Amino acid sequence: MALSASLFLRQSQSLVMTPQLMQSIQLLQMTHFELNQFIAQEVEKNPLLDLSPNDGQGEATDANFDNAGDDRDRHGSDDARGDAETDWYETGREDGGAHISEQIDASFENVFPDDVPQVRPDAPELMGQWKSMPGGEGGEAYDLDDFVAGQLSLHDHIAQQIPFLVSGIGERLIAQHLIDQLDDAGYLHADMQEIADRLGTGREEVEAVLERLQTLDPPGIFARSLAECLAIQLKQKDRYDPAMQTLVEHLELLGKRDFASLRKLCGVDDEDLLDMLAEIRQLNPKPGSGFETGVSEAIVPDVVVRSGADGGWAIELNPETLPRVLVNQTYFQTVSKTVARRSEDQAFLSECLQSANWLTRSLDQRAKTIMKVASEIVRQQDAFLLHGIEHLRPLNLKTVADAIKMHESTVSRVTSNKYMLTPRGLFELKYFFTVSIGSAEGGDNHSAEAVRHRIRQMIAQESPDAVLSDDDIVIVLKKGGVDLARRTVAKYREAMDIPSSVQRRREKRALAKVSKAV
Repeated sequence: MALSASLFLRQSQSLVMTPQLMQSIQLLQMTHFELNQFIAQEVEKNPLLDLSPNDGQGEATDANFDNAGDDRDRHGSDDARGDAETDWYETGREDGGAHISEQIDASFENVFPDDVPQVRPDAPELMGQWKSMPGGEGGEAYDLDDFVAGQLSLHDHIAQQIPFLVSGIGERLIAQHLIDQLDDAGYLHADMQEIADRLGTGREEVEAVLERLQTLDPPGIFARSLAECLAIQLKQKDRYDPAMQTLVEHLELLGKRDFASLRKLCGVDDEDLLDMLAEIRQLNPKPGSGFETGVSEAIVPDVVVRSGADGGWAIELNPETLPRVLVNQTYFQTVSKTVARRSEDQAFLSECLQSANWLTRSLDQRAKTIMKVASEIVRQQDAFLLHGIEHLRPLNLKTVADAIKMHESTVSRVTSNKYMLTPRGLFELKYFFTVSIGSAEGGDNHSAEAVRHRIRQMIAQESPDAVLSDDDIVIVLKKGGVDLARRTVAKYREAMDIPSSVQRRREKRALAKVSKAV
């Protein structure tokens, strides 16, 4: 068969991700902080975009923004009429404005500052140092930021104490090198011999400087292990006796709750051992954590749920998280008619207008999508909002997506890093989506989060003589209609940082003995 080239026409459909569609998807999964940053960048690039202040004085729309000039004209005419009228306070009283000033407790010195006599400075010798002093020069340039103290880092805090501890140049060089090796928790992760070789000195000198640095504030700084950190703090409290030293050297037994072995090693009874454990709990295992420079950001809820007057739930978007972006149509028409004469300018303005309209529509669609997903979550988890975590239903993305006629990926993007404020507290939207656990009696399935809460309650209520093992918890859950394997119970218990039944039994019995002795 001969081979030959030919042309064919074929029609097909394909899904294409346009740049605007990709940005719409990114807007959907942005947090409140990221969204504000993105909008600020768009407003800076696009001259047709403006931000309306969220002052709660009514909804701002493109229409009222375009009519801003008309409003100003109306206000101007009203002011003109007001000027033409006779001043009522002058015709009604002989003292004129003095009576009004007494009633409203105001002073005309604030209105006419040029007519006020010059204020004498409180301390003329300090006028050059304090620009905010009354009567001083530069009073108008007062800036509160000049008086705000900066954040003190851990390294700066320790560096301030070094001159009072070491005096020689060589010792200060060693101390500064050790400060540079500290981590955020205040621990020293470095080899003493390596530091000595690098600085050309002996290891004994480095160890001597380190020993003095370990006496600085905060207590426990420059420790090379957790045991050394606790030992430094106990020494400064004068509580590092032989029994406490033995306890600190066997922290692995303390982690296992092996109180019998600790009593033998330390040579103390149960009451003294519990007192020692109480002192250990009061120590700070991370002495440098109080100097973290990271700024903590408050979580702002995207959706607010309140009890409705009809017995249902009132769901609304948080107005603080809704950006008010306006398209200045008046500016576009003015510039396009008077300034933009060239085709390049017209094309730029058209592109800016198209981008601005797309952004406003995308933000509106984002708000509607979040509202749809939140409303369906509230409808599905109505029992949780009424009665608590025990009634949290198992829920997945597909259930919500099918109910609101959207794709699972859209629901996943909406619930990422979004928060809902409810009468039960503040929750991430992802919190309401939990794994389904089958029922032992063929009834409704149970939520994994509700089962974990039930396990936590059972362990909190157990007595020293009846500590529940993982098998016992499985039996109790099965009687309550929850079919769960023992390994799953162990996994949930470890995830909640709950020790095993053996460790819990040792701890509870030791506490019971002390309470009986008291």
